[in-house]
Amino acid sequence: MAMEQAEIDRIKSLMEWEGRRTSPPEGFPNLPDLPAARYTDAELFDLEIEHVFGKSWLFAAHIDEVPEPGCFMRWHNAGDPIVIVHGMDGRVRAFYNTCRHRGAPVVTEDRGKSSRLICGYHNWTYKTDGSLAGLPERRDFPDDFDLTCKALIPVRCETFGNLIFVNFDDGACSLTDWLGPIAAEWEEFAFDRIKLAARYSFDLNCNWKVAMEANMEVYHVPFIHPETVAPLVDSKRNFNTFYPNGHARMMAPPPQETDRAHVRAIDSPQEWRQIDTVGELGRTCTQSYTLFPNWVSPLSNYFVPPLIFWPTSLNTTRLELITMALDWGDGPAPDLWTVPDETQPDGRQMSRIILEDTQFGEAIQKSMESKGFKSVPLSYQEARIYSFHQYCDHAIGLDRVPPQLAVKQVIADDWIWPNDPRPAQMATDR
Repeated sequence: MAMEQAEIDRIKSLMEWEGRRTSPPEGFPNLPDLPAARYTDAELFDLEIEHVFGKSWLFAAHIDEVPEPGCFMRWHNAGDPIVIVHGMDGRVRAFYNTCRHRGAPVVTEDRGKSSRLICGYHNWTYKTDGSLAGLPERRDFPDDFDLTCKALIPVRCETFGNLIFVNFDDGACSLTDWLGPIAAEWEEFAFDRIKLAARYSFDLNCNWKVAMEANMEVYHVPFIHPETVAPLVDSKRNFNTFYPNGHARMMAPPPQETDRAHVRAIDSPQEWRQIDTVGELGRTCTQSYTLFPNWVSPLSNYFVPPLIFWPTSLNTTRLELITMALDWGDGPAPDLWTVPDETQPDGRQMSRIILEDTQFGEAIQKSMESKGFKSVPLSYQEARIYSFHQYCDHAIGLDRVPPQLAVKQVIADDWIWPNDPRPAQMATDR
């Protein structure tokens, strides 16, 4: 569903208004400093793993990775071993990759295809819907042994278009409710038609929030990306939107003196297929969504290229760089975020833009662990970071966060979609 012209005009006007303002919008809260230890405290990290990653919808796979009934893949980016299965009935499901007999993994290959999942330890056999189909030496178990009680333990699994998400919380809301208004905004980007073009992982030596926050503000763009992103994004005219459930969006036009068609990052010798349903803002502006807790993605009329940040320890992160696009035919698959490099384990290296964003991560982490790091003062343009931390505490539970580490809940509902005082201020300024 394309964005209404009135909404397009409103956002364009707000971007221009943001460029003219000389101070933060009237009534926008002063953002208290973030406590320094939010990036270094082991107790808070454990709470994040349990309550943020343990209770949020997490991107796990693209349907191209389990394309046909019987296809399966292992997935363990969130810690617990999971197997994602394209069932013989056509439904995609997720299960703990743990046999109900003695805990051996049911699947030991990264990917495969079978109408049955068979534990290699004692050959307990499961259907693709997780039910226990049989076990050797049935005679050695009691006559009343109930196979129906020993199915693989499911993990919540839902899809958005061709994307597969999982959630470890049985009581979580649906994926559609989790996305909220973003689900409608994403319709124009053809999530039900885009294919998986590239997916590579890189390990970073910093806390997952340090790595992620480099992609949650444009304050740094003129300094870190003078030749790559700066020609595409006018950081002064950036317009941020805060959504329920910790999500956010940034929208920024190119600098007025820039011919965006000749400098955009997606230029390539090959003409990639355009997503014909993408509207005016997706074709002419840079927009990026933060999907809580660990997805950041610019969206355009060529690509859906999410960056996914997975905590692997208190001070290490695995960064997934993914490119999705319409079918590219017989040509090479598009890859927005990586380039060939034979010295790297997978033969790929992060692109220049990503290297620019990650270059300071390890040094920042070391600095944060020193006595010289006291707190984090954030500007209005960095408010997406503050809102993200604020919702992290909400996800953990405000009563569980150690008081010395807590973020004050100052961004209230009057700044969360669909509420926003800025259009009224813009009208008054006119």
